[in-house]
Amino acid sequence: MHEVLLMDVFFNADKIPHNVSYGILTSIILIIAALLIRRSLRLVPEGFQNFFEVLIEAVLKLAEENIGHKWGRVFFPLLGTMFIFILLSNFMGLVPGFASATANVNTNAAMAVPVFFIYQFFGFKVHGIGYIKHFLGPIRSIAALPLMIIIFLVEVLSHLARPLTLTVRLFGNMTAKHLILGVLAIILPMVAPCFVLGIGIITCLVQALVFTLLSTLYLAGAIEEAH
Repeated sequence: MHEVLLMDVFFNADKIPHNVSYGILTSIILIIAALLIRRSLRLVPEGFQNFFEVLIEAVLKLAEENIGHKWGRVFFPLLGTMFIFILLSNFMGLVPGFASATANVNTNAAMAVPVFFIYQFFGFKVHGIGYIKHFLGPIRSIAALPLMIIIFLVEVLSHLARPLTLTVRLFGNMTAKHLILGVLAIILPMVAPCFVLGIGIITCLVQALVFTLLSTLYLAGAIEEAH
């Protein structure tokens, strides 16, 4: 049965998919929030400024610890934007009448595929043609050439699978969360709501963190020296 969602009032559901309309709504909310916070910045933060500073510092720390101070700050705008967008999109799915843009493979692929090309680009930018060494394994000699070829093929397949796993992992968890919450709410309507909502909030936060963490590790692996 087709679920009637609030945004169908503003967007033609037959022409604009839910993931697009809710992705646009999420972006608008984040832009407005950023403008409001920028306008009311204080040396001693308060209100939403506190909340966003905690998120920003957490993502920045994650980037610097895994990629290093220099490159962590270079990639921080990408990682921070993805984390906040995914987190808000996930939370939006908990609101009655709203849907989560991340419960759609197209939205997730639109983030995972650019991450793939970005870390490959920076891999070649930092190491030049030497970036290929990341795909050849630790043993490099004429005698080990067959093993190097096998490792190279395995590494290529592994890298090609990364955007797919990023996409499907987030999509599967957010879709499963939505279905489980719906079933539990029907079975235990008087007992489950608070418990279910708590599980949903934890799932939303964890999945945003996992997507960002894996993207961070892919970027770190691309710019580090091959061993």
